[in-house]
Amino acid sequence: MENRNLWAPWRSLYVGAAREPGCIFCLAGKEEENPERLVVGSSDSTLLVMNRYPYATGHVMVTPRRHVGVMEELTGEEVMELWRLAVKAKGALTSLYNPDGFNLGFNLGEAAGAGITDHLHLHVVPRWRGDTNFMPVLADVRVMPQHLEEIRLALLAQLGARST
Repeated sequence: MENRNLWAPWRSLYVGAAREPGCIFCLAGKEEENPERLVVGSSDSTLLVMNRYPYATGHVMVTPRRHVGVMEELTGEEVMELWRLAVKAKGALTSLYNPDGFNLGFNLGEAAGAGITDHLHLHVVPRWRGDTNFMPVLADVRVMPQHLEEIRLALLAQLGARST
């Protein structure tokens, strides 16, 4: 039988890592300059953070700085800044990668697919025609053509450290 291994060695850095205690978004807000936190933009009340386990190249999340888990608890300023930063992220990703479309959305609750249920975050996911292929279905693997650090640096250059 033929060898059917699929290698993505860079993922072992993340998949095998011990989980840090605390909320990743709150930690990102305290250490914005730390490249490991993957913060690529911010405003007074929101952060733009890359997804460490992206659905697609350029997948980012917009989150309030304040630890809040339900939409009804967001302030008007947080809602406005969250959306403003999502629009900026979409613009930057369009300039960098020219996607054919985007998925934007919240996963509210574990049953809806939220991996982090107690700190709201809006996913901004660039999409291309044909980007969903057999890999996630058959091998539970996503193929990313660019390393996270390269994407982070490109987004920082496009957005600047502080986006609004």
